[in-house]
Amino acid sequence: MKTLTLLRQGWHELLDLVLPLECGGCGRAGAGWCSSCAVDLRAVTFPGPRHTPPSPAPPGMPLVIASGRYAGPLRAAIVAAKDGGRADLRPMLATLLAPAIEVAAGAAPHAVLVPMPSSRAAVRRRGEATVVELLRHTSPLLRHGHRVATALVPARQLADQAGLDSAARAANLLGAYAVSSRHRAWLAGREVVLVDDVVTTGATLTEGARALRAAGAQVIAAAVVAATERRHR
Repeated sequence: MKTLTLLRQGWHELLDLVLPLECGGCGRAGAGWCSSCAVDLRAVTFPGPRHTPPSPAPPGMPLVIASGRYAGPLRAAIVAAKDGGRADLRPMLATLLAPAIEVAAGAAPHAVLVPMPSSRAAVRRRGEATVVELLRHTSPLLRHGHRVATALVPARQLADQAGLDSAARAANLLGAYAVSSRHRAWLAGREVVLVDDVVTTGATLTEGARALRAAGAQVIAAAVVAATERRHR
């Protein structure tokens, strides 16, 4: 797996030498991030990280802190970094994730950061766990040396979440994650901040929090780059 990831990274670096770099927000050739998308990015970025829950929020969902709305160039950049091979966009996304983590951790400078895991199929397709890689760029930006623990693992195969409503997503994810045996005893009693790139219905973070609580961890909050501001009666 590591060899495959290195080969893919080398391939993308080679392509950068022979092809014009495209804007991560609009796809325009010539720059990694164009001036127009930089302006639009400010429009979808909050003045400061804030609690941005979906509505309705699933029962048991932790408080979630986001730095922006999952829209416009920010949405495009997250998708490109996750599925478009644009690892060069991660440092920019890290500058948004870092303050969200700081706010989520609050008065818990020793809180453990636990990234939400990608499905096994997604890891095979992308060659990496995307949130883990994003955290690797984010950790040096944090004031406190939060330990990162890849404690959550998929417990079973999931159906494709695309097209599912909030109730179907929650049902699909129930029992989807577990805490690995090597982390279970160590996490018991520790304060934890869940980390993901995006929150939509909140079902994924809720299931991750359930698995961590079952192992005895104290889930104090979750931090994401962006949130889909859903409002339903």
